[in-house]
Amino acid sequence: MPSYDYDLFVIGGGSGGVRAGRLAGAMGKKVGLAEEYRMGGTCVIRGCVPKKLFVYASQFPEHFAAAEGYGWSVGESKFDWPTLVANKDREIARLEGLYRQGLDNSDVDIFDSRAVLVDDHTIEILDTGKRITADQILVATGGHPNPHPALPGHQLCISSNETFHLEHLPKAIIIEGGGYIAVEFANIFHGLGVETTLIYRGKEILSRFDHDLRQLLHAAMVAKGIRVRCVDVIEEVRRQSDGRLAARLYSGDELVADQVMLAIGRAPNTKSLGLEQAGVEVDELGAIKVDEYSRTSRTNIWAVGDVTNRVQLTPVAIHEAMCFLETAFKDNPTKPDHRQIATAVFSQPEIGTVGLTEEEAGKEFRQVEVYRALFRPMRNTLSGAKDKMLTKLIVDGDSRKVIGAHILGPDAGEMAQLLAIPIKAGCTKDDFDRTMAVHPTASEELVTMYKPSYRLVNGERVDG
Repeated sequence: MPSYDYDLFVIGGGSGGVRAGRLAGAMGKKVGLAEEYRMGGTCVIRGCVPKKLFVYASQFPEHFAAAEGYGWSVGESKFDWPTLVANKDREIARLEGLYRQGLDNSDVDIFDSRAVLVDDHTIEILDTGKRITADQILVATGGHPNPHPALPGHQLCISSNETFHLEHLPKAIIIEGGGYIAVEFANIFHGLGVETTLIYRGKEILSRFDHDLRQLLHAAMVAKGIRVRCVDVIEEVRRQSDGRLAARLYSGDELVADQVMLAIGRAPNTKSLGLEQAGVEVDELGAIKVDEYSRTSRTNIWAVGDVTNRVQLTPVAIHEAMCFLETAFKDNPTKPDHRQIATAVFSQPEIGTVGLTEEEAGKEFRQVEVYRALFRPMRNTLSGAKDKMLTKLIVDGDSRKVIGAHILGPDAGEMAQLLAIPIKAGCTKDDFDRTMAVHPTASEELVTMYKPSYRLVNGERVDG
């Protein structure tokens, strides 16, 4: 039997890679892990965590405005961008330290370097040129924002990566994209007082979400003062003599701003990784091909997370890593379950969703019941805020199982996480109906909508 330096070597120190390495080390396996940038990956360093901190910062103007209706007099407020960035950096450094500590506690050897595959059992540490061998290899290198190299002037634009480190808060920004990253940053910048324009090539933002969520959020953003331009794209970006950026659009219009942000998708980090010489196949987008167990075309090489371009969410990468450990080291073959994944868009108002959209359900099921409530949440009554809240359940009319839930409003992401449990468990609408409400809460609508708002029969809407 061949002898290797490591039982497992992980390339990539993001959420999936660190989880796999840490737990494999805790199992007594000899583990090495290489990360070329900072431990924690996209989510911790330049994604979900710093973004959520920025979201919190951007919400305070609405909180201040709402306070008056509840009897509070809020004095003059002032926002300082460098303070936010510095405090964010301090928190990210703390979290990175915890990731490293977890690996150290599991006796994982950390290589602060880029690592590439030499063959299916050999890895080269580029900073030192050292070559090491491993029985099992896990690739968890994540992805990166699409820089849109075909766009003239793309080098003048920023992505979400650079947004977290801007020296100055722009007075005006143009964001291209209609996914959750573009939408979230449009709301963040607007909340911080930046003149914000969102440009999206599609007919409506958030293409993979339920149509009610998309339309209601779009309307709410416009009402707050965000300019949303659909069915349009940027064709050129150029620097003006005054230092500002001019973006020429497909429609013929030209917009001027201090920053142009591209949020038009992400690509897997597979370039120059040595996959070809190791015999690992990739698809037409460069993502690593894997089977149902996250195994690549080489039986001892695995891949999890965004580098596989399955579902680009941090908890998914962690779940895939856990399944990999069960399969590779515990003799318990386990497939990642990518069904009914809860997710959130931290916009203002917020979106939380799990399961099928109304459109998807109508294509998959013969009869669908749609329960829908649109109302003003209680917290907005005295404040005078105009944001509405939506709660929506999608039910299979034959089995009565709840197959989708969609929420727009305060704490929607928190609700989606809790709703994911009964939906994953296959609970029926009757189970929801038997559940007592907590009053007064917005979420009580989820258990008090007793009659469907309308039905779908073979995909066609039937009222009554």
